[in-house]
Parts: sequence; C-alpha cells; structure tokens
Amino acid sequence: MAKKLVIVSDMWGAKKGMWITSYLGYLQQYFDITFYDSQFLANLDILIQSEENVHNAFIEGGIDTAAAHLLKKETEPCYYLAFSTGATIVWEAAKKGLPIKSFYGVSPTRIRLKNERPNIPFQLLYGENDTFKPSNEWADKLDIDMEIVSNYGHTLYTDEQIIQKVCLELLQEVTQIEPQIKKVV
Repeated sequence: MAKKLVIVSDMWGAKKGMWITSYLGYLQQYFDITFYDSQFLANLDILIQSEENVHNAFIEGGIDTAAAHLLKKETEPCYYLAFSTGATIVWEAAKKGLPIKSFYGVSPTRIRLKNERPNIPFQLLYGENDTFKPSNEWADKLDIDMEIVSNYGHTLYTDEQIIQKVCLELLQEVTQIEPQIKKVV
C-alpha cells in the first residue's frame, strides 16, 4: 500500500497552479496523494482575485480557518508537502496537533512572525531572494535549519529544477529508494 502524502497549494490554489501537475506527475506513482486547494480549505470566496485581496483574506482569518479544517480532515499521521501560504497552514495545524510523519515546506510565509515551532520532523526551503523568508536570527532562536537556494525568489517552487529537487528529497526520505526522475538540462 502506498504511503499517504498530503499536498497543500499556495494561496492561489488550483487557479494559478499548473506547476503543481509536475509534482503530481513525479510523486503519484509512489504516494496516495490528497491535494488541498488552500483557498477551499480557508472557505475563501473572493470576487476579485488580486494578490492583495487573497493575501488579506488569509491573514484576516483564512489561515486559521484552513488549519482548523485540515485538522478535521486529516486524522492519521502522514507526509505533507506544502507551498507558501499552504505551508503556513500546515505549520499552524501541526502546532495544534495535526498528526504528521514529516513536513516539507517550500517558502512558508508568515511563520517568521511566530515564536514557536511545531514538534514534528520538518524541512524548510526558501529562495535566497524571498522577501518573506525568516531571518537567520529567527531560525537560530527557534533552533531551525532552513535550506536557502541561491538566485531564487519566493515562487521557487514553480521552477522545474526545484520541483525535481523537492520530489527527489521527499522520495528518498520516505521510500529509501532511488526514484527514476530524469533531469531536465
């Protein structure tokens, strides 16, 4: 039986998420995948989908709503992969008891404003030029290792090379086998 992987989208959900199909393509043969659109988890119904409107809806209660819904939906320990706001949702749900085997968060926003970390195994990945990444002081204070990738910004998770890197690392951690993913040159 395949291991379960929960994937939580960035703030755009499936609306601007064609890149997510690359993750699904690499991972679906190894995992039983459940995908959550972060806007649906947060019960957002935003008429004008501007970056400012969507962002504000998440910080004005959407993250907490989404974390609460994730806690209700996922009751068995499994693996998590999440992006940007979705990674923040998983982070917050984990602090409230979401059962997690391991969590791979790519560009989690807003965790830099928190003074506590979840008690779970996790890996955080940020682009060097991500204006939303936590400071080194924050990471030191909470005893957190962050991997920083040079020459990338906040949406590094949409780049094919990063997609391959994340998938390979996740598969190697979970399956302990060498997955067959062809490198794009």
